[in-house]
Amino acid sequence: MGVEIERKFLVDPAELPAPEASFAVEQAYLDHDLIKARVRIAGDQAFLTLKGVGSGLTRTEFEYTIPVEDARELLKSVATSGRIEKTRRHYRYGGRLWEVDLFAGANEGLVMAEVELTAEDDQIETPPWVQREVSGDPRFFNAYLARHPYPEWKHQSADHSRRPPP
Repeated sequence: MGVEIERKFLVDPAELPAPEASFAVEQAYLDHDLIKARVRIAGDQAFLTLKGVGSGLTRTEFEYTIPVEDARELLKSVATSGRIEKTRRHYRYGGRLWEVDLFAGANEGLVMAEVELTAEDDQIETPPWVQREVSGDPRFFNAYLARHPYPEWKHQSADHSRRPPP
């Protein structure tokens, strides 16, 4: 079974160094209560990803490469929620790959970093450009951001004790 364990952080974009790699990402979601199906075009590759519910930092995840033209058709014809547009940059820090997303479109202004772990209790060294962790806040899941853009709620206080409305 595929599993994703990741931590998320807000980033100060003014502090970011030059990236190791950078590419455009466009994605949308096919909604269902128990699983999120994501269609993503990242650079010259496309993927269909199924993400299940989880606990803590861990969720089930299955990702499959699909033809880019199929992904474009899915994005155009069956995506039921808003889109996520961002530029993804890769950085190496503390022996780990950090993926930093600079959001565009409806989520313009949000800059977030993700680092994948092999276990929830893995220790990490945070880069100097990291501001604060948002791993426990489901508003920062891309599936939520696709339907509720960051500028609409960014000034609200965080309530980590409950999930946001669908």
